[in-house]
Amino acid sequence: MTQRFYSLDVFRGATVALMILVNNPGSWGHIYAPLEHAPWHGCTPTDLVFPFFLFAVGNAMSFVMPRLEAAGTPVFLKKVLTRTLLIFAIGLFLNWSPFVRWVDGALSFRPWTDPLVEGKTPSGVRILGVLQRIALSYCFASLIVYFFKIRGALFASIILMLGYWVWCLLGNPADPFSLQGYFGTQVDKDILGVAHMYKGEGIPFDPEGITSTLTSIVQVIFGYFVGHYIQQKGKTYEMLTHLFVAAGLLIFTGFCWDMVFPINKKIWSSSFVLYTTGLAIFVLSFLIFLIEFRKVHEHRGITRSLSKFFDVFGKNPLFIFVLSGFLPRFLGLFRWVDHVGDNGKPVYTSAFPWFYEHICKPISENLKNGSLLYAICMIAFYWSIVYWLDKKKIYIKV
Repeated sequence: MTQRFYSLDVFRGATVALMILVNNPGSWGHIYAPLEHAPWHGCTPTDLVFPFFLFAVGNAMSFVMPRLEAAGTPVFLKKVLTRTLLIFAIGLFLNWSPFVRWVDGALSFRPWTDPLVEGKTPSGVRILGVLQRIALSYCFASLIVYFFKIRGALFASIILMLGYWVWCLLGNPADPFSLQGYFGTQVDKDILGVAHMYKGEGIPFDPEGITSTLTSIVQVIFGYFVGHYIQQKGKTYEMLTHLFVAAGLLIFTGFCWDMVFPINKKIWSSSFVLYTTGLAIFVLSFLIFLIEFRKVHEHRGITRSLSKFFDVFGKNPLFIFVLSGFLPRFLGLFRWVDHVGDNGKPVYTSAFPWFYEHICKPISENLKNGSLLYAICMIAFYWSIVYWLDKKKIYIKV
């Protein structure tokens, strides 16, 4: 019988909570450094959140895979492909939502592609994104693990990481790892089209692009390896010791590779995969020690409270992540005049922006404090929703 690892639930829940925290500041212009992504090369605590979640997807996959293998290939393929398409479609829905927008004082439908304006970059609904990357990474990782087993999946992971590195070098030998020189951007332009790419870097560049998804697949596979290993070894100090050693080796290897293939989340470099996987294993190992060995979640105190707090996020992870992205956009449709600007025109607001401007922002002259308070309030708000769902035993599975 498979042992229950409560620590995995807490790890997944903490990752989801942090995803919501970093995605919902009061003001994007006033954020403390640890809550910002690295400008390009490098890695901040915020850059760890997404790879940690993909690692957690692999952990969860290791518990489900034996049942899917027992059910047979047709059932496995139907389950994996259906889940992939559903998560991808939800991500696309989130990018397009709420499907209407305010234009010249009236609501109008948001088209798939905006009308071209001379001198401006084509724009439209972004095709890729966080959920789409989760869907694709889960799909291909599942297929690799199912058909090639552990050894084959390890070999495939090595090939993907080395192959991606070589592809980057061959794609633009003169400047392979810069924002302007990264070869994957042209691939995205050719397949997705400029109108449907992310433009937050100032130019069309998608941080969840097609080519960098190759290495995010490996992140899920590594998560599967760890989940499979802890099930094999059970709650033993041998398992825990091996995980800590593996974490150290991966972090060290990632740093070494960084010298020739920089650690970079936005192109999801192979060194980034090794480094963040090592850190994920280290954090998970520490949680296993505290929760499975020391049983801190069963004692009164801050550690028990944190465990319970994060656990409910882990029980409805995708639902609450989607809701945290959809709700601000939907509520933004219901606006009212906040004040009249210097140009004499009305300045509109809605529920969440009003809460930041009038409740959170005034608490301190340092605007970063108000922005952080707003993010914390959003965590508390969404926690209340998943807490209620947990109390009602409602678990929304995708």
